[in-house]
Amino acid sequence: MPLDRGTRIYAAFLLALILGLVLLALYEPPRVAELNDLLESDPQVSASPYPFRVLRVEGATAVMSTPRSPAVPVERVLGLLFPEVAGQPGDAPAFQAAQQRLARIQTRARDLVLEAPDIDHVRWELDRDWLMRHGIQPPPG
Repeated sequence: MPLDRGTRIYAAFLLALILGLVLLALYEPPRVAELNDLLESDPQVSASPYPFRVLRVEGATAVMSTPRSPAVPVERVLGLLFPEVAGQPGDAPAFQAAQQRLARIQTRARDLVLEAPDIDHVRWELDRDWLMRHGIQPPPG
């Protein structure tokens, strides 16, 4: 049964709206894309079990994602990133080594971004989506 003209216009409008929202959600500003390409081209950062990313640039500050927060138990995060230490106590040598490895990679990611001439600061933002996808309820806020 053919659609009447009004229904076709309404369907076309909804399709265009949905397509626009999808494109907006997937859009990454060119400067952010450049910095993320830089991170992905680094062997140490790209091999990390956590994908450190620049989320946005605010003036001379790059806002980057991190799975770490004082409000999220480090044991849970490290157990996800390094399954070999899951369930180990925080003072176990393997656990400490995994924590230091993650810190080194995060520092490397930060330093790479700070090498950009227009970036003077990095601010970390908790990656709430990543935590929720891995079964960790992030703190409110």
